[in-house]
Amino acid sequence: MGDDVMQARAYPAPAAVLELLKPITWFPPMWAFACGVLASGAPIMENALTAVVGIILAGPLVCAMSQAVNDWYDRHVDAINEPNRPIPSGRIPGAWGLYIGIGWTALSLLVAALLGQWVLISAMIGAALAWAYSAPPLRLKENGWWGNAACGFSYEGLAWITGGAVMLGGALPSDASITLALLYSIGAHGIMTLNDFKSIKGDSQMGVRSLPVMLGADRAAQAACAIMAAPQLIVVGLVFSWGAPLQGAIILLLLIGQGLMMRKFLAAPIDKALWYSGFGVPLFVLGMMASASAARMLTQAI
Repeated sequence: MGDDVMQARAYPAPAAVLELLKPITWFPPMWAFACGVLASGAPIMENALTAVVGIILAGPLVCAMSQAVNDWYDRHVDAINEPNRPIPSGRIPGAWGLYIGIGWTALSLLVAALLGQWVLISAMIGAALAWAYSAPPLRLKENGWWGNAACGFSYEGLAWITGGAVMLGGALPSDASITLALLYSIGAHGIMTLNDFKSIKGDSQMGVRSLPVMLGADRAAQAACAIMAAPQLIVVGLVFSWGAPLQGAIILLLLIGQGLMMRKFLAAPIDKALWYSGFGVPLFVLGMMASASAARMLTQAI
């Protein structure tokens, strides 16, 4: 009986694997991919199956892979900050966290190859950034500027551009679509910083130089808000210049709403970072879809 129990503990339970892959984190790249699909100007229903598979690739595959890789290489930090996570708690035993990261990487690239050369290249870039973010020797996450930039580009810009390219049969999306993808990638840098406030203690002890560790909580919060807001102001100007006043007004109102919430966040960044992630960031992502709609109108008008 004892040997059977020990053998059972040598393998992770499916529930622990799902927790490791963090479904709640899949939404940003899936949403960005959908924005790229919309902004492409291509008929959506004619390519609906391809778009759905691409959205699955962006979230449950590539993003989930990045979460497994990150948790494996963060297991010592998580033992301090969040000891109940699957790996430090022992619910993902041995080196299974690493095995899952490798396996999910291979599965992601296989599915990407089925969608065409451009999607495969994009998935390879995303996978490379995910490993570079978490794994030594690069471990980009040890510097908040570089690590957040890698995440922001992977989660938003790369997924957005890939969504457009898939709909266009491998061609690059319009300049308007690419510009929006890059601007929202910059804004996502600030969103990534929000996740670091909960880990200040462990990051400090383990030498992870997140922005809250490098700048202090107050200055990091100011930087995060500025980085989130500035690209959106540019987007508002662009969308109005494209002759889409309704979308421009929507994005502006969403930005004003974020600004009101930012005031509370700036007053108590450590306590309010999670709160702002839950209530302020959704306004950011709604603006993404509104801007994608404007880019679609512009593309179809040309």
